[in-house]
Amino acid sequence: MRIVVALGGNALLRRGDRPDAAVQQENVDRVVTALAALAHDHELVITHGNGPQIGLLAMESATDPALTVPYPLDMLGAETQGMIGALLARALHNALPGRRIATLVTHTLVRADDPAFARPTKFVGQVYGQDVAKALARRRGWRLGRDGKGWRRVVPSPIPQGIVETETLHELLNGGTLVICAGGGGIPVTADRDSGALTGVEAVVDKDLTAALLAEELKADFLLILTDVPCVYSGYGTPDQRPVLDATPDELRGAGFPEGSMGPKAEAAARFVERTGGLAAIGALDAAYEIVHARSGTLVRPDLDGD
Repeated sequence: MRIVVALGGNALLRRGDRPDAAVQQENVDRVVTALAALAHDHELVITHGNGPQIGLLAMESATDPALTVPYPLDMLGAETQGMIGALLARALHNALPGRRIATLVTHTLVRADDPAFARPTKFVGQVYGQDVAKALARRRGWRLGRDGKGWRRVVPSPIPQGIVETETLHELLNGGTLVICAGGGGIPVTADRDSGALTGVEAVVDKDLTAALLAEELKADFLLILTDVPCVYSGYGTPDQRPVLDATPDELRGAGFPEGSMGPKAEAAARFVERTGGLAAIGALDAAYEIVHARSGTLVRPDLDGD
């Protein structure tokens, strides 16, 4: 099968980890160990989150006295694609000798009039206490939102409309290359209606929604969304919590998952299945092989009965 694998932010930096290079390298080695068995049997396209990394770069950029203004988010997104892509590519090269591996810096088309630009919701960066968060909001002009018991920066997250490099990706895959691409949802750009010229925008595209679009455009058979829980749960964190092991797109949407956590993953899986008739699954990183072979995770399948 052709499988698009969407790695959650926990793949490189788990909550509470220090953002050191050595920590990220250790986590990447864990990621590749989980994916290597799949790569032997299937054609993989790997995408990944970048929330902690882009948040760290944004903070560094905002406090650098050598800069007149901080670097915009689209450029910081490009930096994280290169950094994380290099870590993954090296580890995959070592785990899969003789396999062609490529990281492609990827642009994602968005609409300039997307309502998301007026309503920032996407978390980036680390979690802060309330007092520190308020001070940063005043000093940096950031918008902040509650994330669990703390606060994080929120930025616009427009809906992905297309992947600029789709044809290049097809050529790489047809040549037998394992591709890492569209990290962090891709670099958000708008296209001029007349000339097609691309312009970067101050936003972060949701990586799961981009993964669903990428899987659709690449005619993938399976969308695998890997995160830090073994499956989707209804009533997560409540006494009524129960695992959802099998669902149709309508059933997944009807569960009303939170926008800041499982919601985008559920929506991405539902979109891919609806639009392609393929399969999607959501589950834990370390169980990637078992998820694809229906022994773990939440399987999202077409509603063949029309119920």
